[in-house]
Amino acid sequence: MVSRMFRLVTEVDKARRDLLRTRLRETNTAASSVLRSLRGTAHEREFPLHVWVLDEAGALAGGLVGHTWATWLHVTYLWVADRHRGAGLGSALLREAEREAREGRGCSASRVETWDFQAPDFYARQGYGVVCVIPDYPPGITEYTLVKRLG
Repeated sequence: MVSRMFRLVTEVDKARRDLLRTRLRETNTAASSVLRSLRGTAHEREFPLHVWVLDEAGALAGGLVGHTWATWLHVTYLWVADRHRGAGLGSALLREAEREAREGRGCSASRVETWDFQAPDFYARQGYGVVCVIPDYPPGITEYTLVKRLG
C-alpha cells in the first residue's frame, strides 16, 4: 500500500519521463560493471541504421529501420512491397544491415521481434534463433524475439 504522503499521478509528463530515464540510467550504471564499461564509448548511445531498396522508378521497394547499441543491431522494421517479395530483397536488406553493424559499428549480435503471422520463419532461415516467445501479445497473436551472432 502506498503511504498517504505520496500522490500517484497518471498524466503524461515528458520532463518527469526524462528525469526518470536519467535516474534509472544512473542506478543501472552504478549496479552494472558492463553498463559502466560502455560509458564514454561509441557503443554507449543508440545510432540509427537504415537500409533502403528503391525500384527502377525510385519508389520504395523495401527497407530496414533499426539501430545499433552496446555491440548489438536491433532490427525495428523490415518490409518489402508485395510485388517485390520472393526476389530476395528482405534477405539483402538484412545482410546489408548486419554487414554495416558488424564491419562499420563493431556489433557482434543482432535481435528482432516479430509476430507469428509476420516473419519468424524468414528470420530462422537467416540464422536467427528464438530466445523468447510471448503468447497473446496482443491477444490472439504470439510475439517472438530472435537473435543471431554476427561472427
